[in-house]
Amino acid sequence: MGGANARDRGISPRRAPVAAFAWSVPIAALGGLIGLGGAEFRLPVLAGWFRYEARQAVALNLAVSLATVVAALIWRSLTLDLTPLGDYLPLAAAMIIGSVAAAWVGVGWAEQLSRATFTRLVFALLLMVGVLLLAESVLPLQAGSLAEPDTAAGWVTGAAAGIGIGLFSSVLGVAGGELIIPTLVYVFGVDIKLAGSASLIISVPTLLVGIGRFMRLQAYAARGDVTLLIAPMAIGSVIGAGIGAALADIAPDKVLKAVLGVILIASALKVFGRAN
Repeated sequence: MGGANARDRGISPRRAPVAAFAWSVPIAALGGLIGLGGAEFRLPVLAGWFRYEARQAVALNLAVSLATVVAALIWRSLTLDLTPLGDYLPLAAAMIIGSVAAAWVGVGWAEQLSRATFTRLVFALLLMVGVLLLAESVLPLQAGSLAEPDTAAGWVTGAAAGIGIGLFSSVLGVAGGELIIPTLVYVFGVDIKLAGSASLIISVPTLLVGIGRFMRLQAYAARGDVTLLIAPMAIGSVIGAGIGAALADIAPDKVLKAVLGVILIASALKVFGRAN
């Protein structure tokens, strides 16, 4: 598995880093406004504007997502008190075990799919995220208590949820916060701010495993992908995520989710809908 370089795809190597940075800042900023890293919005750009095949776009998306999540975790550790997370570490560990195992299997499974089938899968998952964003713009994100987070049953539930999250992350190249945060809040009654921090902790091992799996498949063999796209896009994503986090308290959360949900669905239809 290896992607064509920028010139082969008709993109000037001189313009590629500038474009990667320019796209990534607003994408990450908008994602940060609603508590996400923006990877779901970055994927259509990688496949559409940068003309990467869906599987290669997912691999590159994973690498950029890792940089964004690590930066966000460092930022939160400096600005927020993460001590209360200690009560949820066993639950987080259970979710990590499930998501890491699923991410490892998911990349290998997805590699066996035909290009058309994989593209259809990506298309369907992006539509699902768009619908979830629209639903969250209408429904209140209030803490539930379907499972106790500090019990064996809760840990099993967390591991099971992690499996779905790991598959989702490995197929789309995202951190998985779209599913992790609602799961922690609705199922385990975790405070929304704590859920956002826990989501970052859970995401890092999952992303690392997905990237490691893609490395074995030579997804990052083209040096130009790293220097011309991953690096500038990661830098832009870190800056954009910081901007989004700083403005999150004054942003109209529900309106933004509705707008971004529509944009994501429209982008998925335009970029990936042709496979259907």
